[in-house]
Amino acid sequence: MNTACLLLLFFLLPHAAAEPFVPGQALDQGLVVNVTATTFAFVSPRTLTPEPIPRLARWGLRGLTALDARLSTETEDETGTIALLQDRQPLLSRPRPAADDAMGWGLLFGQFVRTAWDSSDSVRRAGTQGIIRVCLNEMLTHLDPYSRYAPPGDAERDRSRRAGRAGIGVTVAHGGGGFIIAGVTADSPAAQAGIQSGERILAIDGQTAQGADLASLNALLAGPVGTRVVLTLRGGSRTGSDDKAQGAPRGARGPGNKDRSAAATRVRDIPLVRALVPPETVSASRLGPLLVLRVSSFSSDTGSRFAHEITRGLGGAHPPKGLVVDLRGNRGGLLRQAVTAAGALIADGPVANTAGRDPAAAHEFRAEGSDLARALPVVVLVDGHTASAAEILAAALADRGRAVVVGSSTLGKGLVQTITPLPDGGELLITWSRVLAPLGWPIQGLGVLPQLCTSMGEESVARQQDELAGGHSVMSRAIEQERQARPPVSPALALEIRNACPAAEGSGLDLATARWLIDHPQAYVSALIPPPLGATAAATTQNMTSATP
Repeated sequence: MNTACLLLLFFLLPHAAAEPFVPGQALDQGLVVNVTATTFAFVSPRTLTPEPIPRLARWGLRGLTALDARLSTETEDETGTIALLQDRQPLLSRPRPAADDAMGWGLLFGQFVRTAWDSSDSVRRAGTQGIIRVCLNEMLTHLDPYSRYAPPGDAERDRSRRAGRAGIGVTVAHGGGGFIIAGVTADSPAAQAGIQSGERILAIDGQTAQGADLASLNALLAGPVGTRVVLTLRGGSRTGSDDKAQGAPRGARGPGNKDRSAAATRVRDIPLVRALVPPETVSASRLGPLLVLRVSSFSSDTGSRFAHEITRGLGGAHPPKGLVVDLRGNRGGLLRQAVTAAGALIADGPVANTAGRDPAAAHEFRAEGSDLARALPVVVLVDGHTASAAEILAAALADRGRAVVVGSSTLGKGLVQTITPLPDGGELLITWSRVLAPLGWPIQGLGVLPQLCTSMGEESVARQQDELAGGHSVMSRAIEQERQARPPVSPALALEIRNACPAAEGSGLDLATARWLIDHPQAYVSALIPPPLGATAAATTQNMTSATP
């Protein structure tokens, strides 16, 4: 059986165009049979709602109608047959295979495609791969918004993206009539070689950068893992004399300026070995007494980078009195990296659960770390573009009472997909489980509702702040309704809950509100989920007050 990989979907990719048909090209009927039989066997037992193979096959055969409107299929219940028609006239009739016979339905599918090929110019023009693409798309569109077929080219790019991008770890940009190093990823081959931002790219592997475009330059930098590339740069690392000269007035003469000028004109060849370089997804900054961690997505090392920045940010003579995790615009990424990030703030316990019809789809994800922030108050910023793995992190920190979420309703993508390769080199991505937050409610459709809503403007925020300062939460009723919801959630109920704080794009009000919460411990405690009671609330407030520098 094919090995399935678990992937949290954070976005939809467009379907690739069909491969161009070459006149005289023959139909690969065997490939059609193998692809459809594999699809039936993989999809039927794994969908969120039961979808028997005969229904999947009928949906798929509608692809022939999409290619040629004169073609259609018809099922005869009395005779137990299924027929292919052209202009309502029978072309082929076959007995229906057993409901669980994936190969039997694959063979029938291949016979129908062969007959359609022989009878329709439109079908022949699509070619074998085009027929597979259209028929699988017709089938999968009935399941959910995210299940899809990736043709061979798209599948190869998806596999490369999941594995990581091979390169040297630099960002290239236009500058001064040529190309410069705009950024260097930490711990990348470029960083280890001492390459710095601002250096000018003269050539790559001896090919001049003059007259090139940005896309072709990036293509030269990329390549298989372990391969060698030589970068020719002008600039170079600053010397000690350069550092001393940084404060010299412009135009001043002296050894420092002379060294700086020499460094700016120095040309050097730097040999590098390409490696998988995860994108930099976590950045840290200080905003007065706050440590702000911006998480743009969840790639292969986001969890470890998140933990590293917390540890680094809490060191030094002036530790922060609060942590802000900014997830606005974060479309998601790898589920397990969101779990790892949660483990940096939650000592132990549940982070998320997945549930589906297939027993293998059920999994409990738990935090297995320690609270690196040492009970420091945490505010999570979200907006209408926060999705998928980012929603899982926000929901986990809120449900576990570790953070207050500020912003607007999030997107509401809480479905997990399983992936399998197909005989044509493509892939199937099939939704097989829902993500449930620690308190049992589904993220799909609902999204994460903030405890302090900013999407309705400053007056609304001020009213909520007054209520929280008095120990009450304006959002408590809607949040309780969300936490009590169980799948499947009707669209009407989801809309009612989300209307308490409509989705919107993030703004400067979010960060100002986060700072206000951390400056007002009692209001922060009032907003927590579940709300602390009695001595617990008093202790939490006391801890926050004593942590203030």
